[in-house]
Amino acid sequence: MEYAILNNGIKMPMAGIGTFLLSPDEAESAVLHALEDGYRLIDTANAYLNEKAVGRAMKGSGLKREDIFLETKLWPSFYQQADAVDKTLARLGTDYIDLLLIHQPAGNYVAGYRQMEAAYKEGKVRAIGLSNFNQAQIQEILSLCEVKPTVLQTEAHPYSQKKDLKGFLENEGIVLQAWYPLGHGDKTLLEEPLFAQLGQKYGKTSAQVILRWHIQDGNIVIPGSKNPGHIRDNFALFDFALTDQEMAQIAALDRQKNYYTSTPELLRQYVAMVPPVDSQK
Repeated sequence: MEYAILNNGIKMPMAGIGTFLLSPDEAESAVLHALEDGYRLIDTANAYLNEKAVGRAMKGSGLKREDIFLETKLWPSFYQQADAVDKTLARLGTDYIDLLLIHQPAGNYVAGYRQMEAAYKEGKVRAIGLSNFNQAQIQEILSLCEVKPTVLQTEAHPYSQKKDLKGFLENEGIVLQAWYPLGHGDKTLLEEPLFAQLGQKYGKTSAQVILRWHIQDGNIVIPGSKNPGHIRDNFALFDFALTDQEMAQIAALDRQKNYYTSTPELLRQYVAMVPPVDSQK
């Protein structure tokens, strides 16, 4: 495993499993498989409605809690609920979270950030960060925060490399974590001839080449899957390395193409949406 050192000194694995769009049963099974395969980073969120399942898988794995890096995200409709972090801890069945993020720059996200800062100071959270924030929104948080964000989770893949944003983040000591690291399964991206050629050279799939590119470019990756074979393959990234020339070839594929676009209307919908977190399996 390779690690990122966050700006507060915490070590975070560069590769983990995401649980977006997984049902509780699927998430529990996927996380168990992942932990058996050597994964130590798990990403979930209030809104995924599978935090309880992730907690069960962690306990069922037989691993010590301190050997797992657990990440979750607060949802906008909970930002102003004083017990949002405590309820998240209870659902996960743990007394601390390794990384807690503000999920969306919607509603009163400053109140949500203040809640995370309080949880950090109380030892309930080891690091805090942001998800889906743009540069201006990150700068707003930096201008008022007492505890600096450590991670920005955002869409990133070879077709959307976020080079300007990454330059800003590096200057601020914030690590980029990529969701949709494989471009939302876009066949055009996965079938790029360059990835097939590099895959043939290294005995890897195109997806593995892309994930390796992320890690060498400094991006933490959390590809999601419920397929045990894909879960295993998505972690087989540490027995090869791309050359500087190959990294430059992949850098040239950037199209600034996103599969997700944030809009004011969408952000308003997020605030109004209250995930039924208490009734999840």
